[in-house]
Amino acid sequence: MITGSEDSHPLPPAILSYVKDLPNICSLAGLACTMSAIYFSVLGVYSAAMIGMIWAVAFDWADGLVARRMKGRTGSDRIFGGQLDLLIDIVSYGVAPAILLLSYGGFDPLFLPAAFLLVAAAAIRLSYFSTFGLSDDAKYTGLALDNNSIVLVFIWLFESAYPEDVFRIILTITALALATLNVSQMKTPKFSGVPRNVYLLALYTIAITAIYIWKLAQQ
Repeated sequence: MITGSEDSHPLPPAILSYVKDLPNICSLAGLACTMSAIYFSVLGVYSAAMIGMIWAVAFDWADGLVARRMKGRTGSDRIFGGQLDLLIDIVSYGVAPAILLLSYGGFDPLFLPAAFLLVAAAAIRLSYFSTFGLSDDAKYTGLALDNNSIVLVFIWLFESAYPEDVFRIILTITALALATLNVSQMKTPKFSGVPRNVYLLALYTIAITAIYIWKLAQQ
């Protein structure tokens, strides 16, 4: 006779139990930065939005670095963390740039198709990566989404050098070019897995933050 205890399955951990996992804390910190970027994009305070966008990348790289160095993480910890990271990436590298584009375009419906393509490319790329992972030579297929924000915050440094209408075109073309590369078949290395690149991103983040804080002070 099979007893109820023998036939039952162990209960899964509580949902919020995963929040205490340090890599997931980094992921959520990145999401907070992305939310601030979206908020300031809507308000039109673009220098502050750029700071939020680059720090979202920094925390995104940090969660992977911390996860690889932590010991004692279970299989469910890794699966949950991977899924959380993918979902946050859609917001950070799809939704946030799309809202930035819409806001700078004065929320003109003409910018909706480009904004949609940014989000769609992010969703398609992440779905592909979730299905197939890295290629046989440990490279990404398509440009990794975090590069979008790294490029966009750099491009924005030159926003004041152009008339607004011209920079809208530059921004739109750049964003669509990045979206195209995201879903292309080109092979790109995993930059976030190399310690040297992590240090370079840290320096870049600090420099970009300092520049945009200075820009905010001039307003």
